[in-house]
Amino acid sequence: MEKRRVVITGLGVVSPVGTGVEKFWKALLAGQSGIRPITHFDASKLECRICGDIIDCNPLDHFSAKDARQTSRFVQYAIVAAKEAIAYAKLDMKNVNLDRVGTVIGSGIGSLRTIEEGYETLIAKGPSRISPFFIPKLIVNEAAGQVSIYCGARGLNTCVTTACATGTNAIGDAFRFIQYGDADVVIAGGTESATTILGVSGFAAIRALSLRNDPPEKASRPFDANRDGFVMAEGAGLVILESLEHAKMRHAKILAEMVGYGRNGDAYHITAPEPTGEGAAKAMALAIKDANLEPKDISYINAHGTSTLLNDKVESLAIKKVFKEYAKKVAISSTKSMTGHLLGAAGGIEFIASVLAIQNNIVPPTINYETPDPDCDLDYVPNVARKMVVESAMSNSLGFGGHNATIVAKKFKE
Repeated sequence: MEKRRVVITGLGVVSPVGTGVEKFWKALLAGQSGIRPITHFDASKLECRICGDIIDCNPLDHFSAKDARQTSRFVQYAIVAAKEAIAYAKLDMKNVNLDRVGTVIGSGIGSLRTIEEGYETLIAKGPSRISPFFIPKLIVNEAAGQVSIYCGARGLNTCVTTACATGTNAIGDAFRFIQYGDADVVIAGGTESATTILGVSGFAAIRALSLRNDPPEKASRPFDANRDGFVMAEGAGLVILESLEHAKMRHAKILAEMVGYGRNGDAYHITAPEPTGEGAAKAMALAIKDANLEPKDISYINAHGTSTLLNDKVESLAIKKVFKEYAKKVAISSTKSMTGHLLGAAGGIEFIASVLAIQNNIVPPTINYETPDPDCDLDYVPNVARKMVVESAMSNSLGFGGHNATIVAKKFKE
């Protein structure tokens, strides 16, 4: 069976640097940080008191007061991003075969806020006062489920949960579904809202978070020698993938072509990446091979680049394993330097940044890159966006549990 070509036609973003694709992209190119002091709960007793929260997405602008109360934040973000992606793609849901429209949307954690609120109610008022919406607000699959309800998509409907690789795996799986004819259109990506007192305390307990509280905008510094951990963030990044035939049939504007997907597991540790970078390297190599490209064909890598000591070192090592002498020539950046780490949503917004780089021939920077690290000696596009021809772009995600995922897109050509 010949695999079908898959194209990207729609993008939707909720992020700490801006809700909406235009605001998101302008902020990235300007090197603006979305990291701020935590204000939505009392963080005064925590070591880490910063995050990338969402300040320009009022639920009441998108939902009734009742629906906002009954829908958890990560699901709200997914619906807002899906609405934008559908509009961006000019996809008229009344004129497509809804049985051939799917949703593949994941979250790394789901709704910790619902757990916290439910437990407080249980202790204070007893089990009879637990809301009937407790479970629907909590479970990770509800983002995919409620987006499908919102847009009427009756095709395949699945949820991916692979920690920080979630968004990338979701988009990669959707790519495969379309390639092999299981759907004509898929809404795919990741969403997350875990910057709660329990979430921040939990990640701090494993010493994963930056403690650079002042100034917060300097805290996320991937590949810099003085990095000290990642900054938790939230939001959503969803794309519309279509078969080329379907996109042409409706005269859609094609943003880029998705061409490669690689994924595997380290089989090494519950949180740490395998120290030689072998697993991450294999995922990248698989994606490049799947794209029918050579390493030298990749113009830009949107790195996982979390700003943790081990991740950035291992990812740089993995890139060198795959790209060899070309490793120091390929442009690499971590947009987490601006957005923070959106966990299960990271791969979604980072793939969107990659598609926009292809479209606009400009690469967003890695901000806060001040002190070179001998272990991280590649071209990380430091501090200032770079105009260059971007023929193809790769986006990497490495998740707790050893999940490695890489996806590749390139300029669309007939």
